[in-house]
Amino acid sequence: MPESKVEVNRENPSKMAEGMAMHRFGESAKPEDERICYDPYAVHFINPEYIEFGIKHPEEAKARIEAMEKIFVGLSSSVVARVRYFDDFTEKSIDDGTEQLVILGAGYDTRAYRIERLKNIKVFEVDHPNTQSFKIQKIKEAFGSVHDHVVYVPVDFEKETFGQKLFEEGYTSSKKTLFIMEGLTMYIPPKAVADTLKFIVGNSGKGSAVIFDYYPESVVDGTCNLEIAKNIRNFLIQQGEPLQFGIKEDKIEDFLTEFGFSNVQNVTSEDYKKAYFHGVNENRDVCELLYFAHAVVE
Repeated sequence: MPESKVEVNRENPSKMAEGMAMHRFGESAKPEDERICYDPYAVHFINPEYIEFGIKHPEEAKARIEAMEKIFVGLSSSVVARVRYFDDFTEKSIDDGTEQLVILGAGYDTRAYRIERLKNIKVFEVDHPNTQSFKIQKIKEAFGSVHDHVVYVPVDFEKETFGQKLFEEGYTSSKKTLFIMEGLTMYIPPKAVADTLKFIVGNSGKGSAVIFDYYPESVVDGTCNLEIAKNIRNFLIQQGEPLQFGIKEDKIEDFLTEFGFSNVQNVTSEDYKKAYFHGVNENRDVCELLYFAHAVVE
């Protein structure tokens, strides 16, 4: 897909990072037997005014959420399923001997703080300096200090190469590593995606893995005729965080094997609905456009 000039706003902390925290917060507030994912720390990354509004005006807040759901049918459920799937994958990776974790485009990801076993593993959080500095401030407010096992690596993916900065912060290329890119690939240029995947293959130990989510290329370039595809694309342009990268339908395996990955797994909305949406959640819509993928470095 040819790259074109897009207007990206990186002046302030990411609005999308806060939006994703709101999804996690909302899901976490549900009863234990109903929620798909659980993040007790998401609340720290949400503007307190939003929460106060929800408490004072519950019916209006509910109406706003329902209005958004009509525009983006099933997307919220897919987002919380993504959190759960990536959590489960992280836990499995620890079982399989992962020695370090790199979270690219970390945003307000809280895995390093809420997944207990990660406290014995070095976690590198890589993100834009503006978003990351705000996150560090909030982590200090929530916990009193930053955590020793977490290393913050400020990088602008559109202007800088993150690899050298990782090495400078103590990253070890011979170790078995898990790379998480949750809500990242679609927001950075194709070249940045390619450079990232090349780095992972060339600078991580045998058995390392990558997991990420993506939209089909047709959603990104505007050729998808589905109303929700147009709504997602237009909304993100308005937010100053436009979609920049997608993968052709049914081409994920070809795409990743070209970089040297193996054991490519594509996870569709049908797959994660079957895995997580049971009982009271059985009739929740999910978004057919949001896919997950993971693969292994030989």
